[in-house]
Amino acid sequence: MKTTIAKDLLKIKAVFLRPDEPFTWASGIKSPIYCDNRLTLSDHQVRLDVEQGLAQLIRENYPEVEVLMGTSTAGIAHAAIVGHLMELPMGYVRSGAKDHGRQNQIEGRLNPGQKVVVVEDLISTGGSVIEVVDVLRAAGADVLGIVSIFTYGMQKGIDRLAAANVKNISLTNLDTVAEVAVAEGYIKPEDRARLLKFRANPSDESWRD
Repeated sequence: MKTTIAKDLLKIKAVFLRPDEPFTWASGIKSPIYCDNRLTLSDHQVRLDVEQGLAQLIRENYPEVEVLMGTSTAGIAHAAIVGHLMELPMGYVRSGAKDHGRQNQIEGRLNPGQKVVVVEDLISTGGSVIEVVDVLRAAGADVLGIVSIFTYGMQKGIDRLAAANVKNISLTNLDTVAEVAVAEGYIKPEDRARLLKFRANPSDESWRD
């Protein structure tokens, strides 16, 4: 599954590798990789691979799940489609509470004690998805864990998830994407090491040398 999804993401340029002309993140960090998993929604076969893959991960790793909760906004569509495939209720967590109406931050029905899986598209440093987990736990949910499409595998993200006592299972990761990218000619063999060096310390630009 990891290889299939890696091939899919590269094919549709949801993951785009450009080590010689790095992208600039909002933080100012120069990155050899750009990831936009929203593009998976625009390709029927890739979307099918992703949603069926997420459903499989949930069945295998969180068999007790009762509710799926998407992250806002990227995880919402995936939570809805996977919820449909699995015949499960779904909702989503806003980045902040609404300033009108009932001032909800959690949209959809969630009862205290329900077993929840969070659906996310991308895990980097883990900060935003942990905020979602915290909101759900504060509402009384039993958060079983997270499923995501892609993870960088950054140490900061791994440490944060461990500190929050929540596990993440991803369809694919940077290691697999880099391996497939070399095998299929997207990047040169020596670029694989540059990608992994970037992942080890994104603020250190020595990977560009």
